[in-house]
Amino acid sequence: MTVTYKWRGDFDNAAVNALHAEAFDHVQMPIDWHTQVHRHSLGWVCARKGGRLVGFVNIAWDGGVHAFILDTMVAQDVRKTGVGTGLVSTAAKGARAADCEWLHVDFDEHLRPFYFDACGFKPTDAGLIALR
Repeated sequence: MTVTYKWRGDFDNAAVNALHAEAFDHVQMPIDWHTQVHRHSLGWVCARKGGRLVGFVNIAWDGGVHAFILDTMVAQDVRKTGVGTGLVSTAAKGARAADCEWLHVDFDEHLRPFYFDACGFKPTDAGLIALR
């Protein structure tokens, strides 16, 4: 069955909350993703397989030329099949179409091969202050 990708696609909060809990290994929380992304994001990408939400990524931005990949989520049973790469590729196309010049991402060490090798990101210097 084919996976389809939709920039700013329709989604249900319950489906994204379930996918987030699965992707990040935590209990499901009642986050209002719909309101959050419509108020604050440049866009998002929904990946569906047979109508089922199997991937989601949020693309925040600064209102100018910088876009940021956040919360890349892929269902366990379709990992390592290209769904994550498809999400990021579709996100990059959407950000480019919005005249963004840069697409940023940060990630845990174990995801380096995914973002650098599979998605084409380049290493850069960056800084971080832990607020909690």
